[in-house]
Amino acid sequence: MAFTLGFHIILVPFGVALTTLMLIAEWRGLRRGDRTALLLARRWSKVAAVLFAVGAVSGTVLTFELGILWPHLMGRYGSAFGFPFAIEGVFFFLEAIFVSVYIYGWNRLRPWPHFWSGVPVALSGIGGAASVVAANAWMNEPAGITITGNRVTAVHPGRVFFNGAFWNEFWHMLLAAYIVAGFTVAGVYAVGLLKGRRDPYHRTGFMVGFVVAAICMPVQIYVGDVIARAVYDREPFKFAAIEMVPDTATHVPETILGALVDGRPRYGIQLPDVASLLAGFSPNTRIEGLNAIPPAVRPDAATVTVVHLAFDIMVGTAFLMLALALWFAWLYWRHRTVPANRWFLRGAAISGVLAVIALESGWVTTEVGRQPWTVVGLLLTRDAVATQGNLWPFFAAALTIYAAVGTGAMLVLRSMRRRWREGGDEMVEVPYGPRRPDGEPVAALSGSRGGGGNGGGGRTGDRNGRRGGGGDGNGTGDAGGPA
Repeated sequence: MAFTLGFHIILVPFGVALTTLMLIAEWRGLRRGDRTALLLARRWSKVAAVLFAVGAVSGTVLTFELGILWPHLMGRYGSAFGFPFAIEGVFFFLEAIFVSVYIYGWNRLRPWPHFWSGVPVALSGIGGAASVVAANAWMNEPAGITITGNRVTAVHPGRVFFNGAFWNEFWHMLLAAYIVAGFTVAGVYAVGLLKGRRDPYHRTGFMVGFVVAAICMPVQIYVGDVIARAVYDREPFKFAAIEMVPDTATHVPETILGALVDGRPRYGIQLPDVASLLAGFSPNTRIEGLNAIPPAVRPDAATVTVVHLAFDIMVGTAFLMLALALWFAWLYWRHRTVPANRWFLRGAAISGVLAVIALESGWVTTEVGRQPWTVVGLLLTRDAVATQGNLWPFFAAALTIYAAVGTGAMLVLRSMRRRWREGGDEMVEVPYGPRRPDGEPVAALSGSRGGGGNGGGGRTGDRNGRRGGGGDGNGTGDAGGPA
């Protein structure tokens, strides 16, 4: 489950946020007549479609694992836990439908209707993420169920979905999605800028992604601080593991890195009173320690160390990205253009990697930090997990499937990048696509028959996308109209 979740969660931000980035680019292109932004929107939509397909496969495997690996969770609480997943299925189908409409609508729909056809894609991605987060939040703070004789006898769907932990986790995950997608996209174009490609294509691609992520970053820091206090109030034992607090006390120091050895924090850097200050704004704030957990369900030293280090990595990478965002704001304020500072661009180039590390670390903190509970206060992990054995063949199959799908996705994306770099057509004919009375496909006309040379040909296409655009200096024309 750790392997498949770790793989799948990397794809989630692109399903949620890359679609929003493509809409921002298309909106800019339509409002300002910016053909470069329209080209970016078209290409990003194709990348989003590939990642959507990969996410569909990896997500489907996860649904089978819920039944295979956690039969007692599903058997006992499936009527509540399964409800958010039913809602997620609705959003998934909506997203699949409108992804198809949006992609095949290039040059087949008028410009603004095409833009609006993409809005449900972004909204469905957000709704799907909210549904999965609701299920996870419910495990942290179960609500909306009536239990009689160790059985769930009534379910209140609204309270299950909007449980006490939902809003904090939802905003944290949503912002993380925009940060991961924004920094990853910006990192691709930062590499190009480092190689001297300061053309409008690379500048626009960098700015759209980086600005979105940079705006989200300080908000995410604030939301994370609010969530840490919520964990202190509602999940004191998880907070004790995060801060690696062995004994209940006041004036608790903040331990940076280190490990729990023989029941005590070792090898870390301790900042006196800081943990108490962060938890309750006073050094006299009392923090429950690991010793307050009943020995029968107390997490072992290795589990506590994993939670603590994951939290430190998440926070550390978050502040590195915040520093990068502030650096960008300073450079842009001074020069009013895409920064040319090579050290900044090197940082931007790896910002996507930092964002993914923070994302993975955050989920480790959430999932491992809940241990030994699968549903806090109701179901221990040892009572929820499968005990029949013979799981290694399933794990081998999952490894094979994910390796094949991941490798295939990378090969497809590399092929697309190579074709784009060579100036290949932006449109591909589809069966029964619209044609002119003379039988010529509209896609071919709008996608590859613009004027050649240095800006020759028609200035803009008509609203139906049937006239070629001006040349791009490489002998090919961008599409007119909605292209």
